[in-house]
Amino acid sequence: MQFNSFETLAASNPALIAKGPLALVFAEDKAELDSTLRHHLDLGFAQVLAFMPSDFTLAYDVAEKVLRVDMERPSGQPMIDMVNRVSDACPDQWLYYCFNAEYLMYPFCETRTVGEMLRFHAEERRSAMLTYVVDLYASDLTKNSNAVSIEGAMIDKAGYYALARPDENNHPRERQLNFYGGLRWRFEEHIPEAKRKIDRISIFRAKPGAKLRRNFTFSDEEMNTYSCEWHNNLTAAVCSFRAAKALTTNPGSTHAIKSFHWHNSIPFEWHSRQLLDLGLMEPGQWF
Repeated sequence: MQFNSFETLAASNPALIAKGPLALVFAEDKAELDSTLRHHLDLGFAQVLAFMPSDFTLAYDVAEKVLRVDMERPSGQPMIDMVNRVSDACPDQWLYYCFNAEYLMYPFCETRTVGEMLRFHAEERRSAMLTYVVDLYASDLTKNSNAVSIEGAMIDKAGYYALARPDENNHPRERQLNFYGGLRWRFEEHIPEAKRKIDRISIFRAKPGAKLRRNFTFSDEEMNTYSCEWHNNLTAAVCSFRAAKALTTNPGSTHAIKSFHWHNSIPFEWHSRQLLDLGLMEPGQWF
């Protein structure tokens, strides 16, 4: 179904968004848009909302299953504002957001639905989940000029680290860290400092007053923590071609980068076990 705005969707048939979890996919371009939507449908989201320009087309099987919302600029501040508008309209529901050519993976996602995972997370009295944006990239940019290749996706097996996140008084925030690595670390001279970290609070339970900010954290600081006070909690990964796409198309970097491949590049296996083994997600107490 297609709607000309989110408000039209919410007003015309509130039942469509009355049950979560909901996935919000923002299409900045057409790269792997269909595969992104199929992936999140397969994870078991109750609804997948696709925000995209009105002239974008979808494969027939995908168009039948997603809720399409026209949005001419689904990035930057308009994207942040839209996440907050959906959050306001869906109180107490679990929401997840990502861009096209990004794929959510969580521990045991091959055999367990996202709803099962979030039910456990909620039982641990958590209202948000830290996700790491793990960069994917094509090994051969001569064959894949936009750096996107599902079949030939590569991932960095090393080079990830965390630093303390300071508060307004320059003191470390409790149970919060800034995480770095991947292409944003290796090619940091081409990345604005504010966009170099790879952590996002991509999954959250909508609550009054909690607003998503431009750096993908929330105004409610407890929602930005990686774990509760008594033990480790679940974390997930958003496996993303977004940084690779940007580095190959932005004028300042497109001619400077001939390859993303280095000695720590390995094939991406499209399986949560690989991400668990690399320490790029945490099962917590969920087994």
